[in-house]
Amino acid sequence: MTDMTGKTVVVTGASKGIGAAIVKSLGASGANIVAHYASDRAGAEDAVAGIAEDRRTLIQADFANPVEADAFWARAEEWQGRIDVLVTNAAVMRIGGGIEAPDSEWDDVWDEAWRINVLSPARLMRNAVRSFEPSGGGVIICISSWAANRGASNPDSIAYAASKAAITAAAKTIARAYATKNILTYLVSPGVVRTRMSEDFAASHGGEEAITAGLQMKEWIPPEDLGELVAFLATGKVRHLTGATIDVNGASYVR
Repeated sequence: MTDMTGKTVVVTGASKGIGAAIVKSLGASGANIVAHYASDRAGAEDAVAGIAEDRRTLIQADFANPVEADAFWARAEEWQGRIDVLVTNAAVMRIGGGIEAPDSEWDDVWDEAWRINVLSPARLMRNAVRSFEPSGGGVIICISSWAANRGASNPDSIAYAASKAAITAAAKTIARAYATKNILTYLVSPGVVRTRMSEDFAASHGGEEAITAGLQMKEWIPPEDLGELVAFLATGKVRHLTGATIDVNGASYVR
């Protein structure tokens, strides 16, 4: 089993889906967990339910306002006095604001995606680097998407795909710039995961059967698979993997 005893990990978007699975895997590995949530406190409480009370804390922040990311980091760091791993998972994907959408809808969807999917995680990564550098290093794990690499099939998801590509480039830049500082940065790029976000996306693409038919394994990715992967990456055991993008899509998109 992965052993993260004594390490403190921040997980954003911890109240459901991939984030909740990551929290549970890291909690089982012995890590101290800072579970971020925007509004669904009940979901975050459920995610940390199996973790001892002295190894978990919940912190609310609305990343639609990127300035809140700085205050969130300060509170998270204060809890145990140090953060060892940052997992940027929180994101929004609106099915709308595409090429044919009215200008007002286009602007709203792009603005929201930019603030939540790019500016806020970028600020968190910036805070992480500033904390990790003087303390001897740390790990950043950025949850991306295959849409960042291949684009989205639905033009109504153009803002989401572009925002994921932007934060992916930021994470890669940090990996390259701070490799000698023992700051390890990994990108996890999932395909279709069994989450509410993917279910909403499928509904706009002809339903789950249509989406599943296009997958090589003919099944969606369990969030638990990503939780286990992130828990391993959080150990930093494979240092020379830093900067890598790890595709998790059941061979449906092979580069």
